[in-house]
Amino acid sequence: MKIVNLRKFIRSIMILLFLIFGISVFFSKATLSYKQLEYEIICVEHGDTLWKIAEKQKESNEYYKRKDIRDIVYDIKKVNNLNSSDIYVAQELKIPSF
Repeated sequence: MKIVNLRKFIRSIMILLFLIFGISVFFSKATLSYKQLEYEIICVEHGDTLWKIAEKQKESNEYYKRKDIRDIVYDIKKVNNLNSSDIYVAQELKIPSF
């Protein structure tokens, strides 16, 4: 392929690169929007288990509305650095929320 007019070729390439850059900036900003995650502290009461706490959070916490109970339990354990599901009365747990 032979380039007949170098000036038109360079201008076309510059316009194409500008369009690609503009589109990528537009879509990258659109995908970075999210709500700021906050934490609430709950105190474990007698008879509480991680499963019961997860069920309560699924009902009342917008962050967990569409998640599976097992995922909620895993998330609570991860946020609180728990190695097992053992919790005790008066223990404070951080719970993610919006």
